[in-house]
Amino acid sequence: DGSIQEVNVSPCPTQPCQLHKGTSYSINVTFASKIESQGSKARVYGEMLHVDIPFPIPEPDGCKSGIQCPIQKGHSYSYLNKLPVKSEYPSIKLIVKWELVDDQDQMLFCWKIPVQITS
Repeated sequence: DGSIQEVNVSPCPTQPCQLHKGTSYSINVTFASKIESQGSKARVYGEMLHVDIPFPIPEPDGCKSGIQCPIQKGHSYSYLNKLPVKSEYPSIKLIVKWELVDDQDQMLFCWKIPVQITS
């Protein structure tokens, strides 16, 4: 229900992103909404062997992550969040899938990025 204009993960100079354990990464997504919604919620997954494993993030509420709520149709928003990489995560390659859903559980945006978790 939205269109992504830009996704920025930093620091990530090359893909796959080298995510170092014990480090937090900044996520910045600029998107335009095609719908109205009172709220929004992020869901983050690690995709391995076609299975989605939930990645906990400190602030799933999109309205506390740079988005001015209620979300209005036709407006652009800048979504800001952090992706913490816990030290107990295994050192593996996987795909991070980041979704933002509205209060009807409809997708506002979804993007994926290949990552390599390293020590």
